[in-house]
Amino acid sequence: MHTSTTSTVPLEPWTAAQLAEATQGYWLNEKVPQGAIKRILTDSRFAEKGDAFLALQGERFDAHDFVAQVAGKGCEITIVSHPVDADICQLVVADTRLALGHLGAYRRAQNSQLKVIALTGSSGKTTTKEMLGSILSRLAPTLITRGNLNNDLGVPMMLLELRAEHQYAVMELGASHQGEIDYTSNLVQPHVAGIINIGTAHLGEFGGRDGICRAKSEIYGHIAKTGTSIVPAADDFAESIRQAVQTEKVLSFGQGGDVFATEIELHAQSSRFTLNTPQGVRQINLPFAGEHNVQNATAAAAFALAIGVALDDIVTGLEQAKGAKGRLNFIHTAKHLFIDDTYNANPTSMRAAAEVLAQQEGVKVMVIGDIGELGASAAQQHYMLGRDLVSVPGVHFVVAVGEFAPATQEGARSTQYGKKLQAFLTQAQALPFLLGLIETHQPQSMSFLFKGSRYTHMETLMADLMEKL
Repeated sequence: MHTSTTSTVPLEPWTAAQLAEATQGYWLNEKVPQGAIKRILTDSRFAEKGDAFLALQGERFDAHDFVAQVAGKGCEITIVSHPVDADICQLVVADTRLALGHLGAYRRAQNSQLKVIALTGSSGKTTTKEMLGSILSRLAPTLITRGNLNNDLGVPMMLLELRAEHQYAVMELGASHQGEIDYTSNLVQPHVAGIINIGTAHLGEFGGRDGICRAKSEIYGHIAKTGTSIVPAADDFAESIRQAVQTEKVLSFGQGGDVFATEIELHAQSSRFTLNTPQGVRQINLPFAGEHNVQNATAAAAFALAIGVALDDIVTGLEQAKGAKGRLNFIHTAKHLFIDDTYNANPTSMRAAAEVLAQQEGVKVMVIGDIGELGASAAQQHYMLGRDLVSVPGVHFVVAVGEFAPATQEGARSTQYGKKLQAFLTQAQALPFLLGLIETHQPQSMSFLFKGSRYTHMETLMADLMEKL
């Protein structure tokens, strides 16, 4: 866990007895500190007096090696999978990774006043979560998943931040392997939960979209019996998803669903539509571009309605929502527009981003990095992406950067628009080409959209280009 994911809000303290009760561990030392434990943390760099350090073990690291170091920083308690030779009070548990889950679940169970929404999907999770955060946090204190804390470690870390004043929690759940959502939704115990869509993210781990659907459908097994399941009406897998539902109450969104959009007008940096719901019909001015974000807004509306939010509050929340960093953020310079969509990418969101770019002014250039986690189908997925992106009317140039750029270029060349796409293996090679494009098109204004999987750091290339203008 790095600084960006560390909470700055004072957390609810723990007692040593609560730690032992939650984890079912045993104290190695007789003398257990009696004072309040201010937080549980997993990053030894930030350990200080009053903390309990939980030593995680990964494939390439073992935080048990840092226990002596945190003791030197004044930390008096550590949670370990085996005793360590260090002068510090040790709570020994069967498995620290699972202990983190137990601690998160314990904190969740202590907050019985909480109304919890959990959501998953292949694309749009983060934006839908931000929209829900905008709706709910106007009404009452709301805990919202930060950054990418949506996996089997991140979810319990978020739950540790629950405080007595929280009335709502919006938890984003990610799936990178079978069973992960089963595990995290069990910790979260949602009242309302559901899938936004089944796309092609993480194809590699699941061996196809059927596997992705099965993995994400695990979320329906942990909704309170009196709660509501949210399902996408227009998804290719709508039928399979409905079969996974176990609650009596179901609310669907999207074309043919209970909550859907009509009269959609897409503008360069916003959209307008009519929101149709069982509670009534309203006009929405959404500060997000792209049809996919209209769909995300209908999903957010469905989740919020299911948890008892009034329609007028949903409208206000949606109209005041802001995008997450690196999610279609529009940056205007004196002459050009830069759209930062670098937070992450999958084949579905790449295509949606191209449609948004096509709506902009001037010469339109899409700069893409590789998409990760596609497994054996990676080259084929990039080929299809290249073919589709150059075919989007209004996109003038596509610049592909990375290991799979040649596969993307092959796809582009299978169409009559092959010349629109240039492929480069590195950002350093792509930068002079982008500068040359600007040079060639002087004095016209240009719109650039940058996007790629997290590990490709496409924001670096965008920053380098902006710096040289």
